[in-house]
Amino acid sequence: MLVDSPPEQRAEHAPAPPTRHVVRALGLLLAAVLLVLVALASIAVGAKGLSPAQVWHGLFHDTGTYGDVVVGERLSRTVLGLLVGAALGLSGAVLQALTRNPLADPGLLGINAGASAAVVTAMTYLGVTSLTGYVWFAFLGAAAVGGLVWFLGGSRGATPVRLALAGTAITAALYGYLQAVMITDGAALGKMRFWTVGSLVSATDSTIVQVLPFLAVGTVLALALARPLNAVEMGDDTARALGANLDRTRALAMLSAVVLCGAATAACGPIMFVGLMVPHVVRSFTGPDLRWILPYATVLAPVLLLGSDVLGRVVARPAELQVGIVTAVIGGPVFIFLVRRRRTAQL
Repeated sequence: MLVDSPPEQRAEHAPAPPTRHVVRALGLLLAAVLLVLVALASIAVGAKGLSPAQVWHGLFHDTGTYGDVVVGERLSRTVLGLLVGAALGLSGAVLQALTRNPLADPGLLGINAGASAAVVTAMTYLGVTSLTGYVWFAFLGAAAVGGLVWFLGGSRGATPVRLALAGTAITAALYGYLQAVMITDGAALGKMRFWTVGSLVSATDSTIVQVLPFLAVGTVLALALARPLNAVEMGDDTARALGANLDRTRALAMLSAVVLCGAATAACGPIMFVGLMVPHVVRSFTGPDLRWILPYATVLAPVLLLGSDVLGRVVARPAELQVGIVTAVIGGPVFIFLVRRRRTAQL
């Protein structure tokens, strides 16, 4: 005859419930697995579908066949998508913490507009047409506008509201300039039409090499700011009470966002909504702790970007929709949903 153990004894032998940190770590691992699967799909799916065997052969036994060449081209595209997606996700999370606005994204502070205006200027007035030429103008434009927004936002006394207002004003002015140049110069319109929608099509190893150092620096800086930005999110008074240096934290956060967004926009053009959607969704299941939001955003933003790129290839075969168009189509309804939620006024 079986006799039940006393409740106290059963409690001693019951497995302990997983802590929240363990659950978050497992979730991050699953997100990384999902990223690998999406990256493989990005290599295999296109106007010409490739089998797993062809993908494997192209990755590890390249003999120069047509299939191997296609794999090589798509690998560059996928790697650039991974880097740009991570940059946009990280920069979006940093800017949302910096402005204490969960609906902030890299476009809020004029960084995308600065890069676009710089590329238009380079193409129209300096005759720069190659990616290797205008990538640097895009980056410098983003950095210059980021610095101007920081200065107009109050510099050492910068506040979230001032930064947002300065960014909005500069964005409006720059997009007015951009439209004026393209309307008055037909050649500039033709050159810019493809770049301004945001695309991974022109990805090359050279592009990756040029933007990688900037993305690496920006990523390290953003991840290092997780703790001080946690304090900033609690409000100025609380942050000071916790010993945070508000001016330094905000300046470094702005710098990291500029570096990440500038390099990403320079490589692919302005890609909207990735930096808005991913950090906001991540925050819904990780909570407000940036020590978890930033790593999750780094992994899941490339999932969204590469997934959108694959979707654009599938729905328009044998042609394709640019990834910037797909993210805009997905991001529009999501943005409306986020705005209508009651708890989106502030972090």
